[in-house]
This record gives sequence, structure tokens and C-alpha cells, in this order.
Amino acid sequence: MPSQRRKTRTIQVNYLTRAEGESALHISLRDGELTELRLEIFEPPRFFESFLRGRDSREAPDLTSRICGICPVAYQMSTVHAFERLYGIEIDPAIRALRRLYYCGEWIESHALHVHMLAAPDFLGCDSVITLAEKNREAVERGLRIKQAGNAIVAAIGGRSVHPVGACIGGFSRVPRRNELAGLREQLLRVQGDAVECVRWVSRFDFPAVSRDIEFVSLRHPDEYPMNEGRIVSSKGIDAAQDSFDDFFEEHQVPYSNALHAKVKGRGPYFLGPLARVNLNFDRLGAEVLRIARETGIPWPNSNPYTSIVARGLEIVYAIGEALRIIESYEPPSTPAARFEMRAGIGRAITEAPRGALYHAYETDDHGLIRSARIVPPTAQNQARIEADLRELAPDIVRRTQAEATRACEMAIRNYDPCISCSTHFLNLKIERG
Repeated sequence: MPSQRRKTRTIQVNYLTRAEGESALHISLRDGELTELRLEIFEPPRFFESFLRGRDSREAPDLTSRICGICPVAYQMSTVHAFERLYGIEIDPAIRALRRLYYCGEWIESHALHVHMLAAPDFLGCDSVITLAEKNREAVERGLRIKQAGNAIVAAIGGRSVHPVGACIGGFSRVPRRNELAGLREQLLRVQGDAVECVRWVSRFDFPAVSRDIEFVSLRHPDEYPMNEGRIVSSKGIDAAQDSFDDFFEEHQVPYSNALHAKVKGRGPYFLGPLARVNLNFDRLGAEVLRIARETGIPWPNSNPYTSIVARGLEIVYAIGEALRIIESYEPPSTPAARFEMRAGIGRAITEAPRGALYHAYETDDHGLIRSARIVPPTAQNQARIEADLRELAPDIVRRTQAEATRACEMAIRNYDPCISCSTHFLNLKIERG
């Protein structure tokens, strides 16, 4: 009897879009078995860690804010916290509150962008936000209103909404007066109902029924939902100081990506971002957000990556409420920034970027010049976990059409809101059938 010809299939996504940056996906299957999978990050290296060397440490916050146009606050905050630890700077509680407000603005604008413009089209059978607007203009306009409120906060504190320049080591170059925040309060009150409706909207999406063995990682603070401070915790037992990052996590190079992969030492990939934060800090969200979360009917904690979009919605509601609380009790600090003396040393810090924990480490000489810099973005840390999800999805792709396979792969990747730089056109997917 002649041998049966083996059936092969290659899925080549040449350009992944509705995600920030340049990447591609290659999947090879033979007789329904996965033989190769590569999430290829081909955006050129940007060398921030290299060109920070030799610069005055006071320049670093403005430089690192240029790494991302969507989450510049996170890069500034991880930078200033690292140097403040290095220089032993004590922060005025009013500055701390203002920084938390600053971070709320970034979470609001970034999450609103992802939920309404990037991820929702996947669940509603739309190839772009333009198509979604034709079907549901109200939802897209709601997302824009929420995003504008977040942008307004960042601009008021940071000087502008994209690549802000207000934050500095020790505080801010300038702090707003009370009356300058009054307009923000009114704008936030107008979108509070929009944020709640956003959660209700996304919680009704048809989520693929999956439950995965995932190690979730985030910061956890004893008293509040984590943004700028906290210990590193995980759903599988990690509980460590931020300085211990390298004791628990390690990076490694893969030949097909310009970004490093990361894993928990002795285990494997881990998951950062809103779903990890909600899972590990559910009790810190406050009574009103908890009520809305329970109304969704989704069990928390949750191990389905597709529910990340709901977690993002819950964080929008939380961030709006937290921003209002800070604005209503705000008293300007006596001085915009603390004085400090530069010295040689090493400073490390983690803050919670919209997409997850962002680690920075710096070493300086006696004059405060940077000798070395290390920046570990959340998307780099999430890459191995994304590939793990795609491996579990891959066998099911055999039974799907080209369009269905494309949509399934993109949805799995966009659960993580990968920040590699914004793009809006759709990718081309090449499938070769044997």
C-alpha cells in the first residue's frame, strides 16, 4: 500500500498590526502537529541602554520618556524611582500623590486606546476601528472621550500628553495649582459613566473558552492598588523586593527577535499586565470597582487571557476614581522637587506600566554620570508567554480558513497589547497547504 502523503501547512504573518510596533508571526504545522513557531520582533534595536551611558542622571527621565509614545509616564516613573533609591531621596507625600495621578492618566489613555481601537474589533468581527465605527459609532466615541480625559491628566502634569517632560528626580520640574486640576475633575466626572459602560460592553463579548496554567506576576502594595510602588508577587509564590528582580527572572536571546525573552528561573514564561494585576490585587480595587467586576459574571482571579480586555476596563474605572480622589484632596507641595546629592551607586525600581511591570536599573559614578543602564519592558517579558499561547492555539488552526486563522492568531497576541509602536493597517497572512 503506498504511503500517505504528509500534510503540511505554513502560516506566515508578515506584519502584525493593531499593535504598537513591527513584528511578524511564522507557524509551521505537519499532520496537525506544530513543528515551528516564531513571534518575530524585527523592529530595529533602539540602543537606549547604550546612549544613556555617560549622560548626567538628571537627563535620564526626559530621555527614557521617548522610548514609548503610549506609555512614556511609566518609563519616566521607573527611571526617577531608581535614581531616588540610589540617591536616598525622600519624597514629599504630595509629590507621591501627584505621581499617582500622573500614572492614572496614562492608564486611562492607554487602556482606552487598546480596548476600543485595537482589541474590540477582534471580538466583533471587524478588521479595524474604522469598520467598528461604522457598526457601533457610540462605542468608538466613548473610547475617544475616555482617552482624551487620560491625555488631559498627563498634559496637565507632564507639560504635554506625548513624551511629557514634567517629571524629574526628586519630584517635578513644576507642579500644578489646585485650580489647574479643577477642569480635569469635571472631565473625569463626565467619563465615569462611559468607563462603567465600557466594562459592561466588553464583558458581553464572546470569549474563547480557555483556561491555562499561567504564572501571573505584578507588584503588590499593602494598602493600595499598585502603580509606582510595591513588592514583586506571583500566582505561584514569588514575594520579593524590587531589588531582587534578577534573583527570580532571567532574560535570554532568541535568534529571530530583536527583543529578549524572559522567564521565571527554574520554571518558564510568565504573564504581566492588567489581568495579572487584577488577579493578584483584586482586593485592592475598592468596593465600587469590585461591585462592577462581580456584575460581569466573570470569575476573578481568571486564567483566560482573552478576559484581559475586561481587566483593562476595570482598571479604567479604578484609575478614574483614583484620579478624582487625588484631585479632590490635592494640596500643592511646598517645593516641586527634593534636593539631593549625586553619588556613585546602583538604583533599581519597578513600576506598573499599562502593559505590566517595567524594570529599570542604573549604575552611576561619583559625579552622577550613568555607567550602565538596564531597561526590561513588559512586552519583552510577555513575549515567551505569548508564544506559549500561540503553541496551544496552533493545532486548532489546521481546521480554520485563512481569514479565521489570521484572526485567531492576532487575537491571541493582542490580548497582551504588545507595545512594539502603533500601526493601523491590517497584516497579510500567507498560508501554504501541502
